[in-house]
Amino acid sequence: MKKLFLSLATVTVLFACNNKASQEEAIESAKQAAVDSVNNVNAIKEAKQQTIDSMKAVNKARESKAPATVNHSNGNTNDNSAPAASTASTTETKKKGWSHTAKGAVVGAGTGAVTGAIINKNDRVKGAAIGTVVGAGAGAGIGAIVDKAKKKKEANQ
Repeated sequence: MKKLFLSLATVTVLFACNNKASQEEAIESAKQAAVDSVNNVNAIKEAKQQTIDSMKAVNKARESKAPATVNHSNGNTNDNSAPAASTASTTETKKKGWSHTAKGAVVGAGTGAVTGAIINKNDRVKGAAIGTVVGAGAGAGIGAIVDKAKKKKEANQ
């Protein structure tokens, strides 16, 4: 426990001694890294959704081109694909993705784990574990703020 407080005090003193310009640059680069990671997650999610949508379109096209079935009892031809297509709902519900709180927790946990492992040179696993918990908490908190602001904005529209 003493080591934790000592290391926290040391980090605080070291950050206090730095010049303000380098601190601002570090903060901006950290913000940009967080934004980039969220954008990468969103890009991957959009690519997956496009793949799912294209596969749904292919399946729908296959269903609409289904061959007619022959009823052998009376020799009549029945086209069973038309009723199936008419009963299928054409409205698709929008799939709800991750909340900003969940995204923030995941990104914060990853960033905290890496940062904790880098900072704690003696016991990297312990540093990564502490960093994960702190980062996940901070990310979830920031994500909750964003979710709340988004709900408030949607309520005003």
